[in-house]
Amino acid sequence: MHFFLIAGEPSGDRLGGALMAGLRRLHPEVRFSGIGGPGMQAQGLVSLFPMEELSLMGLAEVLPKYLQLKRRIAQAAHEVLRLSPDALITIDSPDFNLRVARRVREGDPGRSIRTVHYVAPSVWAWRPGRAAKMARWIDHVLALLPFEPPLMEAAGMRCDFVGHPVVSEPVPTPGEVSAFRASEGLGEAPVIVALPGSRRGEVERLAPVFGESLRLVLARHPRARVVVPAATPVAERVAALVAGWPGSPLVLDPRTMPIQAAEARKRAAFAAAGVALAASGTVSLELAAVSTPMVIAYDMNWLSRALISRMLRVDTVTLVNLVSETRSVPEFLGAACTPGNIAAGVLEVMEDPRAQRAAMDLTMQHLGRGGEAPGLRAARAVLAGLDEAGATG
Repeated sequence: MHFFLIAGEPSGDRLGGALMAGLRRLHPEVRFSGIGGPGMQAQGLVSLFPMEELSLMGLAEVLPKYLQLKRRIAQAAHEVLRLSPDALITIDSPDFNLRVARRVREGDPGRSIRTVHYVAPSVWAWRPGRAAKMARWIDHVLALLPFEPPLMEAAGMRCDFVGHPVVSEPVPTPGEVSAFRASEGLGEAPVIVALPGSRRGEVERLAPVFGESLRLVLARHPRARVVVPAATPVAERVAALVAGWPGSPLVLDPRTMPIQAAEARKRAAFAAAGVALAASGTVSLELAAVSTPMVIAYDMNWLSRALISRMLRVDTVTLVNLVSETRSVPEFLGAACTPGNIAAGVLEVMEDPRAQRAAMDLTMQHLGRGGEAPGLRAARAVLAGLDEAGATG
């Protein structure tokens, strides 16, 4: 059995790695091809080209790379058609991946290659017509959120809720947190974790705002230490951007150790923190998994901000708020993403995080904590979809 997988950013790479491990457990002779990062490469993938080329977000970042991305779309689709795997599994990054799926479907009119997309598009948030358009190229969707399958099925695709991988990640023990504090020289100081993003464009935009926000917070809490767990693709740039931040920020560079050790250190940093200031994204669920209260802040290029703000269909973009059906996590988006607003939000959360902790516990329950690991559930769904297609094809 042969699968071609494509991930375009670190969160997708983690999903892909867990899915590949699940597929290998259920079908030991499975083979993989595709595009991915260190998590997928650890499962045996040789990436067709560096995944980092696809880690772009917002019109301002994508437009200068448009021609290169078009070439990569053509290259990926050509390789899928040449190898003719049992299934093409595209993981998130819909602007790139669905274009590849379309080319594959057009080049495979007999539909011998099943198309699976992992991570349902957030049609509940904006552009609801994407589901119907996507159904022209995608046979099967793997959903991370429990309310997504009916939306995908209504558009004509099979959809399985497989749980979010964050619920199966280990939670650091008190001893591991103490060891982290000791190894990094933090002692008993209050810890604030800052996470300005995993893409170069968002890091460039958010790091100065985060730095000024933390300056205001540290004026009230001068003993606090700031810890910045950097994402691999932007670690060097993050270190340069936060050098001028207050509080002698400690940057955790994942490139200095094996991937599993780096992930364990990051989780320990999250668990050690009394509060986190984070860019919008799946990191809010990683923080929730270890019960770390948070404030979410995000801004985009002015053109992207103007377009997306007109299309949003929800009043929050933070997944903890959406899954728990609360609004416990403060968020400062677009024009509200200012140091004064953010600092006030962080200070308020530090004062009383109780409501947020209840919402985080509820979120983990809804996402499948305590059940079968999401990567294995996703693998079972992929194989069940192939069996169903074979029975009906």
